[in-house]
Amino acid sequence: MSDLILALDQGTTGSTALLLDRALAVRGKATVDFPQIFPQPGWVEHDPEAIWGSMLAAVRRALEVAGAAPGEVRAIGITNQRETTLVWDRATGTPRRSAIVWQDRRTADRCAALKAAGHEAMVRRKTGLVLDPYFSGTKLAWMLDADPGLRRDAETGKVAFGTVDSFLVARLSGGAVHVTDPSNASRTLLFDLNTLAWDDELCALLTVPRAMLPEVRASAEVYALTKGVPGLPDGIPIAAIAGDQQSALFGQACFQPGDAKCTYGTGAFLLMNTGSKPVASQRGLLTTVAWKLPDGEVAYALEGSAFIAGAAVQWLRDGLGIIGSAAEIEALAMSVPDAGGVTVVPAFAGLGAPHWRPEARGIITGLTRGTTRAHLARATLEGMALQIADLLSACVADAGRPLTSLKVDGGASANDLLMQFQADILGTPISRPASVETTAMGAAFLAGLATKVWPSKAAIADAWREQKRFTPRMPEAEREAHLARWRSAVAKA
Repeated sequence: MSDLILALDQGTTGSTALLLDRALAVRGKATVDFPQIFPQPGWVEHDPEAIWGSMLAAVRRALEVAGAAPGEVRAIGITNQRETTLVWDRATGTPRRSAIVWQDRRTADRCAALKAAGHEAMVRRKTGLVLDPYFSGTKLAWMLDADPGLRRDAETGKVAFGTVDSFLVARLSGGAVHVTDPSNASRTLLFDLNTLAWDDELCALLTVPRAMLPEVRASAEVYALTKGVPGLPDGIPIAAIAGDQQSALFGQACFQPGDAKCTYGTGAFLLMNTGSKPVASQRGLLTTVAWKLPDGEVAYALEGSAFIAGAAVQWLRDGLGIIGSAAEIEALAMSVPDAGGVTVVPAFAGLGAPHWRPEARGIITGLTRGTTRAHLARATLEGMALQIADLLSACVADAGRPLTSLKVDGGASANDLLMQFQADILGTPISRPASVETTAMGAAFLAGLATKVWPSKAAIADAWREQKRFTPRMPEAEREAHLARWRSAVAKA
């Protein structure tokens, strides 16, 4: 029997299929983009059929790259953009409207009204989240309020709600099951972190019928078998679900409390494993379920995000024109020994945790007549790392435990200068894995656990490989000077 695991990584702009073997070698990979829909400013939507079509195309191409037959797939794991909200006809699987994407801000007024009415403390206590349009619950409420027919069908159970994982499992199984896992459910504003169940008070607050919610199962479990999927045989176990950031945490083998990972993409996401009990943040971080395993183990995490990471490099390229491509920034930044006293706070979209200052804007301080584009490039990279230092400091303080390891992934993690500065400013070694496909690998690992390809988390941890380690080498006095300049600049942003 083949031990190929098919990981389906459904993202915001494209769908990726990755084939992984028992030795963790990537045998095949393909990504297929799909259109973004912008009905009006602040609104972002996806066509669910476009999501499904792009996923099928990616699977077909990944099998071709691997030279593998569809029948060689042992199991399927799913990881997904988390808060994007879909509704479909339970009997036919037909979408009832476009999906509302996690980036969409149309429910900002609804969230503000709920805060003004005094509900945020209860919501935060139960969900670990803040009242923000980012999450699924107010998106779903908006859909139901905008379409009385949809609400009637939701109340009778004819319409199903789900995040992207639920929709994909329904499609893959021929509509046999309607499920999600705690890592996705904990991003909806409808799920209680302590009971690990949908909450009646939260559903009532957002006027969401319980009849449309999926069953919450473990993150690694055989939910159903494939049926009627173009390009795949019937009978493949659909065996894992995890939201993308939690999947990356698992893919980085961050299995112990105090282990953390940071994904450097357009923005940056930092998650720290906090163990078997949820930790309420006092510093503006989010509390989330990391995963639930077949043996009943539940892990929680603290999460913080920097709105701008790789996007700052894009700004240097597209806005200022000081580099021709993103790949050029490392060599340019290394052409000077330091940033020449320049500090860049990349608050182009406000400051997130732990500051939570949406009104903040980007700022450059320390400019002199001697400042060059190389200094700006280096200061921009340093600003990205200093944001992460703020997040990690908040995580450590909230968790009440030291950081045990930090593993990195995402496009900007390939930048050695950025990673070395990150290690220096944290005073902590950083590990970059041999494979940066950590999000997809997390889904593959979970599916492999559910189907006994790997016997335990320990076997996965033993197989995880480090590509490079960055060890702190900055003197403490220099580190403190960087942090002092950063704090001063943030105060001005």
